[in-house]
Amino acid sequence: MSTETRLRAPQDGHREGYERRDADVRSLLKFGLSLFLILAAVLISMKWTFFYFAKAQQLGPPASPFENARVLPPQPRLQVAPRVDLQSYCEAQLQELSSYGWVDPHNEVVRIPVDRAMDLIVARGLPARPALSEASGAPGAWEATDKATMPQANGLQGPCGYLVKPPAEEEKK
Repeated sequence: MSTETRLRAPQDGHREGYERRDADVRSLLKFGLSLFLILAAVLISMKWTFFYFAKAQQLGPPASPFENARVLPPQPRLQVAPRVDLQSYCEAQLQELSSYGWVDPHNEVVRIPVDRAMDLIVARGLPARPALSEASGAPGAWEATDKATMPQANGLQGPCGYLVKPPAEEEKK
């Protein structure tokens, strides 16, 4: 293959190498006019939209440059100090779990500490259904289980678990 290109012989006695036709002026004017009309329509519709929203949604009084009061955004807000917030939340929860108080005074519902509630449950017992006999063979009959097969809690979980001391540490003290 050669790198030379073969040019056809010039027709009608003209030399080749540049475009012989001029651009169509009528097509260019149509394009320019349609572009101008589209831009004018967009600008007019934008101006109408801005005037509509200026009347429909008032912004309120302008902020004074001399006012130093900081207006907080609406809720929910980001936490400035999340660790402090979590610690105060957990302390409030622990305080609520370890104190007496009214839950609903009108219906006489009270709150007691968890340790006291467990002691009362051990002393009084829980209400139970009558036991089903093994002879009945009813599906779902309650079976006695020994302590080895019962599930055990393995550690404290949740966001406030680090504040509660495990039972093993409390016995050592």
